Amino acid sequence: MSVFKRIKGADFKPKHFLWSVKDKVATVTINRPERKNPLSFQSYGELRDTFRELQYATDVKAVVLTGAGGNFCSGGDVREIIAPLLEMKVDEIIEFNRMAGDLVKAMRHCPQPIVAAVDGVCAGAGAILAMASDLRYGTPRAKIGFLFARVGLPGCDMGACNLLPRIVGAGRAAELLYRGRNFGADEAMANGFFNGVFDPDALLAEATAVASELANGPSFAHAITKRMIHKEWDMNIDEAVDSEGQAMALAMFSQDYRRAYEAFISKQKPRFDGN
Repeated sequence: MSVFKRIKGADFKPKHFLWSVKDKVATVTINRPERKNPLSFQSYGELRDTFRELQYATDVKAVVLTGAGGNFCSGGDVREIIAPLLEMKVDEIIEFNRMAGDLVKAMRHCPQPIVAAVDGVCAGAGAILAMASDLRYGTPRAKIGFLFARVGLPGCDMGACNLLPRIVGAGRAAELLYRGRNFGADEAMANGFFNGVFDPDALLAEATAVASELANGPSFAHAITKRMIHKEWDMNIDEAVDSEGQAMALAMFSQDYRRAYEAFISKQKPRFDGN
């Protein structure tokens, strides 16, 4: 019996969001459309655990993260999170913030690329979830906001002061985090937050098509790329070059690399298996 923990993503049955797996792509749908899909303590925890476990899901090679009913996610639920936090003790508040931060860590460390499909409201912690994804696609009616300053909090929530400047640049990130204003799809495209914009009716299909392309590509290599993008934020160029050399050498032992060579020689399109 193998000592390695293996799970089937298709068998997973979460309680606090919708989940499906088809053709190696898992779709996570935050599903509280009547409230614009806010997060609860329970959904924070279950999302964290899900992204942690994805490293063991051999049938999932890419993930689409989206929301139901024309909105992505409105952030922490005012009634179920914001109000209770006002009554909590210091250790409880620290525990909550650690859990929320661990969700971002889990998203960044899971090997599968995460594609966010952002329609409508994408605010607060919802904007963080989009930001923590690897790729982001939106609609013309998308409205993104890092709203923490509006409620008297700093913008340093769940890694925002680290991740957002790397996506949109330090000056734009500072302005968005200080002012807590909303911005739309045109600005999101201009500042690099969105990778593309589609009509609402086409958004999920387009995001899923990108995820499917990644899932059916060299997924072992994609996992290394994701890891290196994450690791190299703290490296100088010499360390990065050396580390990339080691990662590339590892990838050259993969069967996908051999398949690509053999396909090239035979003038065929390579078929990757992720190993």
